[in-house]
Amino acid sequence: MWKKRKDFRTRCFKNFRVPISEEKNKIMITGTHINYYHVCARKLWLFANGIQMEHTSELVGEGKLIHEFAYPQRSEKYSEIELDGIKIDYYDAKNKIVHEIKKSDKAEEAHRWQVKYYLFVLEKKGITGVKAVLEYPTLRLREEIELQKEDRMYLQKIMEEIETICGQETMPPRAVKKICRTCSYYDFCWSGEES
Repeated sequence: MWKKRKDFRTRCFKNFRVPISEEKNKIMITGTHINYYHVCARKLWLFANGIQMEHTSELVGEGKLIHEFAYPQRSEKYSEIELDGIKIDYYDAKNKIVHEIKKSDKAEEAHRWQVKYYLFVLEKKGITGVKAVLEYPTLRLREEIELQKEDRMYLQKIMEEIETICGQETMPPRAVKKICRTCSYYDFCWSGEES
């Protein structure tokens, strides 16, 4: 029975297509794509193909509450900007600082690259000298992030890899990671199977 369910999921989702930018005939890569690339290729593929489970996750809901209430005065002081498909919630234009708030540091490396991608996109739009602060209010941690030369090359490389993963006909195989249990796609990937 579980094999039938697994085959059903594969058949249902193999026909999804990645949203394409009409300008360049490429997907519009966002910070979420960069983050998911570092977490799990399957999660990236599912997200890019319109299969989103975040709205059903209590953990994602908690993260949104933290984002909204951790620094209530921030919305008044900093602006929200959107560029090339990315949305930066808190940008301090005076000091050129991107503020990114996260609930947990479990995917810290993915968070760093997401923020570096924001700096990369801003730089490509002519906004140079921008730094970022990655904040974990519940853990009372904060980290300053800058974009280095090697980061730019790495981001170019992974953007190509993201395009490849997202353009595949079928989703990548399930990965077995510690972070799986807290993933919003956990039930999708592990339904009916032991972890």
